[in-house]
Amino acid sequence: MPITFHIKTYGCQMNERDSEALACLLEMHGYQECAEEAESDILIFNTCSVRDQAERKVVGKVGLMKKLKRVKPDLVIGVIGCMAQRMGEQLLEELPHLDFVAGTDQLQNIPAMVDKCLKEHSRQCAIEMGPGVFRELDGHRPGRLISEISVMRGCDQFCTYCIVPYCRGREKSRSIQAIVDEAKMLADTGTKEILLLGQNITAYGVSEARAQGIYTPEFSAFADLLEALQEVDGIERIRFTSPHVRFMNDRFVEAVATLPKVCKSFHIPVQSGSDRILKLMHRNYTAAEYLDRIAAIRARVPQATFSTDIIVGFCSETQEEFEMTHQIMREVGYDMAYIFRYSQREGTQASKTLLDDIPEEVKHERNQILLQELNDYVKAANAKAVGSTVQVMVEGPSARNPRRWSGRSDLNKMVLFEPAEELHVGDIRDFTITRATENALYGTLDNL
Repeated sequence: MPITFHIKTYGCQMNERDSEALACLLEMHGYQECAEEAESDILIFNTCSVRDQAERKVVGKVGLMKKLKRVKPDLVIGVIGCMAQRMGEQLLEELPHLDFVAGTDQLQNIPAMVDKCLKEHSRQCAIEMGPGVFRELDGHRPGRLISEISVMRGCDQFCTYCIVPYCRGREKSRSIQAIVDEAKMLADTGTKEILLLGQNITAYGVSEARAQGIYTPEFSAFADLLEALQEVDGIERIRFTSPHVRFMNDRFVEAVATLPKVCKSFHIPVQSGSDRILKLMHRNYTAAEYLDRIAAIRARVPQATFSTDIIVGFCSETQEEFEMTHQIMREVGYDMAYIFRYSQREGTQASKTLLDDIPEEVKHERNQILLQELNDYVKAANAKAVGSTVQVMVEGPSARNPRRWSGRSDLNKMVLFEPAEELHVGDIRDFTITRATENALYGTLDNL
């Protein structure tokens, strides 16, 4: 009987990608993936540290596994990812039934750690970080229409509210050739759309360029990467997340505007509309600079759509400063936004130097105002799409209603439609939008 494993993933798309790559690596070492955690021989929890609530959720879940381990004493339980990196040995101390802890730069070593746990019943912790430690895993599940590629790791921005640099380390980028080779491999197995991942993706290659003394404000290795991926046969669409305004220079704008495969929907975090708050956050741009980059893209791509991240109620945020954020939402007109109420995160610079002094009821009120603004805009924007023709990549049966099919437009709008004999998963076809709601567009296939 093969030894089985189950991976439970929390948090961001980077974690989802890491879990996929790790699953492929474990299978290469002879282990078999299992859909049910109760039936697995190895349980791995890939964790997130962005918010305290995410960590508490993991601790609670892993704590419950104590009962399972009583029934299956040979069960191996591991915690990996950002929480593992942040807490290290502390997790082994707090959770006596936990077998191993592996940090964010230790993915390639997990099969050996698992093997040692199975054979020696030893408890292990590996959280060493650094360019010489980490090796990117490029394993993927075959046949996926849409696949993710990690192009870089870590972040050098050290925003005061953010734990990521302490969990993911400093920025380190893969070579363009390695990424292109991975994209070609994916195209050969059926992928037509790739999503490029990086905590600060427009800073791709910047750390390495600075080390070589070749970095200038006009430098954009990310633009070079997009141009290289444009040439990969079989890849029809390229998306990426998340760019930082500081590195969205004219070279970047030129690439995203002119490369046909780059989708014209951009997720660009703003966080706040107040320059004072942005400075306290250590975002390294002003509201005017943010709006300038939005305008630069819109000047080249008028149909472009934008989404963002916003934090309300950051330390000392006044009502006037909140209104500045509200104004940016009105001016940009976001198609989607992740709007968070600020909560202090232990270990961040803000937790050490700034007072979390905005009452929760004020944070909640500001959050609701922006959510309503977002909903009103999206509803109006979707209504305007009725009667237009959009290109949709067919993804197959809708998750909510299998009798309908779904796909996304270039502008990242979900479109629902009736299946037809001439439609196949992966087709990119024109649809006329006949109806719209807040969450989706409904379309009819053209040229029936």
